[in-house]
Amino acid sequence: MKLMMAAPSPFVRKVRVMLREADMADQVEEIEVIASPAGPSDDLIAANPLGKIPALVRDYGPTLYDSRVICRFLDDRGDAGLYPQARLWEVLTLEATADGMMDAAVLMVYESRFREEQQRSQTWLEGQWAKVVRALDALENRWMSHLAGPVDMGQIALGCALSYLDFRHEARNWRDAHPNLAAWFAEFDSRESMAATQPSG
Repeated sequence: MKLMMAAPSPFVRKVRVMLREADMADQVEEIEVIASPAGPSDDLIAANPLGKIPALVRDYGPTLYDSRVICRFLDDRGDAGLYPQARLWEVLTLEATADGMMDAAVLMVYESRFREEQQRSQTWLEGQWAKVVRALDALENRWMSHLAGPVDMGQIALGCALSYLDFRHEARNWRDAHPNLAAWFAEFDSRESMAATQPSG
């Protein structure tokens, strides 16, 4: 199988971390592609008509895309147990929360990178950041007991989301009002799977 990817993407990193936690990294070749919304590479468009990453090209069957679809497929294929049935809805909700944070944070980068300065909306940027802050508040106040449990796909997604905030929005200082979440992340970020997939670019 081939994973079409770009190293800065938190959605790609989620899949890459999952592969390492499931001991499946040797089953997937990582292929760097251009995934800019202004001009994705032709090979990416051929695999995913949306031109978005990650995309998992399988030996048989259509290419899978959207990180949640890919992670569910790989978890099932490898019997990794990262979506435990006893906590499935909590895991899926935590993963969706993390994905929403990543989506808002990526859109903030796009606003600055792909729009002319006079067209950029600070109100819109702050609206995206407000989504991130509301999610951080909910995690700090309601999810810490879940984060103390065994590693699952929700935790992996959250670790990648928080790391992306450091990578692209460090000046926002998300840790200041979320000390418990910051402490959890400090430990999670030391995992080998996270060290091996540090974003760049």
